[in-house]
Amino acid sequence: MKVWKKLYTYYAGLIFGITFLILFPIFLIIISKKSWHRFGYHLNKFWAKAFFAGIAKPVEVEVHPVINKDNNYVFCPNHFSYLDIPVMGFTPANFVFVGKSSIKKAPLFGYMFDKLHIAVDRQSKISSYETYKKSSVVARHGRSLVIFPEGGILSKKPPQMARFKDGAFRIAIEQQIPIIPVTIPFNWIVLPENGDFTLKRGKLKIVFHEPIETAGKKLEDLQSLKDRTFEVINDHLKKHVNNAGRQGNT
Repeated sequence: MKVWKKLYTYYAGLIFGITFLILFPIFLIIISKKSWHRFGYHLNKFWAKAFFAGIAKPVEVEVHPVINKDNNYVFCPNHFSYLDIPVMGFTPANFVFVGKSSIKKAPLFGYMFDKLHIAVDRQSKISSYETYKKSSVVARHGRSLVIFPEGGILSKKPPQMARFKDGAFRIAIEQQIPIIPVTIPFNWIVLPENGDFTLKRGKLKIVFHEPIETAGKKLEDLQSLKDRTFEVINDHLKKHVNNAGRQGNT
């Protein structure tokens, strides 16, 4: 069984690479002109659908009906697995990722990410400040942001989340745009971050919760906004614990 899992993992990696290489020339066209960058969202969404279809892992997407795709938001998902990034391709609004600067080292993919998204070195105060400024500009121009509020895959005991950092919530308050908590309940089982890096059985799901409004809020409200977002995601993760356990035993 382990052999088949390894083969399936290699196959998934191959599909990821092939679909990206096919789409890369289109990414280059989009990158070439600043006003075309927003079309990168649609290409990323197509890529996500193609990838998960290609590895026969459909993603169940649950979107709260209050979300208006024409508005901009700060999407805050939990982060336990490398699958979380491609799954966020199903986000129901045109967005820019804020991710770790180490992504830029990936051949071709890193170039695309650096041009269309925002990379941050969390160990550098200068980089963090520059990222904050870039993110604020993106928000002011009407595009959404996807920011993992844990700051990376930091939890040692998923589905227990690591503490949230302030950045996403500071931007949401200062730009007066809503926060959308996002729960990704099963990725940590299907592709755990434990050094094994083997795809396992189990379904994939992503839940976009009701927006949390920031209108009228000030920086003094940052902690309560952070706590509320954490609570929404954490409560939903707890509801999936039993299902997650059943998946893990299959």
